Amino acid sequence: MQKVYLDNASATAILPQVLEEMLPYLKGTYGNPQSLHEWGDAAREAVDLARERVAALIGGQSQEIIFTGSGTEANNFAIKGLALAQQAQGKHVVTSAIEHFSALHAAKTLEKWGFEVTEVPVDKYGVVNPADVEVCLRKDTVLVSIMHANGEVGTIQPIADIARVVKKTGAIFHTDAIATAGIIPVDVKQLGVDALSLTPGQFYGPKGVGALWIKKGVRIIPLMDGGVQEGGRRPGAENVPAIVGMGKAAELAREQMDSRIAHSTTLRDRLIQGMLSRIEHTILTGHPSQRLPGNASFCVEFIEGESMLMLLSHNGIAVSSGSACTSRALKASHVLIAMGLPHEIAQGSLLFTIGAENTEGDIDYVLETLPPIVDRLRQMSPLYSKFLKGQQGGK
Repeated sequence: MQKVYLDNASATAILPQVLEEMLPYLKGTYGNPQSLHEWGDAAREAVDLARERVAALIGGQSQEIIFTGSGTEANNFAIKGLALAQQAQGKHVVTSAIEHFSALHAAKTLEKWGFEVTEVPVDKYGVVNPADVEVCLRKDTVLVSIMHANGEVGTIQPIADIARVVKKTGAIFHTDAIATAGIIPVDVKQLGVDALSLTPGQFYGPKGVGALWIKKGVRIIPLMDGGVQEGGRRPGAENVPAIVGMGKAAELAREQMDSRIAHSTTLRDRLIQGMLSRIEHTILTGHPSQRLPGNASFCVEFIEGESMLMLLSHNGIAVSSGSACTSRALKASHVLIAMGLPHEIAQGSLLFTIGAENTEGDIDYVLETLPPIVDRLRQMSPLYSKFLKGQQGGK
């Protein structure tokens, strides 16, 4: 059976060069970066190099990088820590309706702490209109957090335009760039943001590590107590092997970005064209052009995404039905609902995320395998039966 992995937004394989650079810090070079001896010196130098590489990936400075345990932690740290640090100026926060749950739930926690949160709507493509953000801004708005791109539907947001609106008020602007950093060009100066979250899990680095970039001079309140690591902003012993791996993955992503984008975009477009031409009543979700290069997301009408996932998996094909953090929830995506799709259509979501190792053969195998699966499931679907009867009755 052919094996095809098209779930790269959930996790990517660690590149051999990344693993090779990590291994010494799992073996002989095991010192603590805070220790004042040669073992500690070696570990500290490795963390410093990784910090420089991560900063270079996004156009920042190394001293502005704070390493975290994940992208989820980076988002929580940014939204809670930045809001708390600015609360003397106000307690109003603005975010969007399609943020990752690590951002939305962090905002809900702020509400429990006495903040007021406003969610900006999106259009049918999942785009946040800067004018809608401007309407939500108030004198007491201290933080705006809008993701750079949505990992489920692939829509890339006009962050630089939103930043210009936000800066008129003096509020802090954070963006969740977990779906974009290392995937497409990201430059914090060009975006105009004050803070940015990223993680290497989608650009061939290790899981269990992330980073938060904070522009020099922006205040943030640590969420944990206990030590002086990361300039006292994120205490706890550094995960040196993972940090080293993130740094190497960032360096490779920067070097190989153009070729990776070209490769993924070609396969993405092949898959989109094939899906829409071979399977009737299939909707491309997300923006048709302003989308991530490896993202092909759809809603297949009259059937559920989970059923398609299981049958695709049975045929050796790994895909998703939305965010990796919600794929087992068996609920319609909040992103698709916010985009105006009915629940019954949103339930039929499929997300294909293409990586550097995928081939035209992989795409062709999906396009051969999926249509019979859809036909089979629709034959068992009461929604499809009702649809057919309605068509016949209208003739």
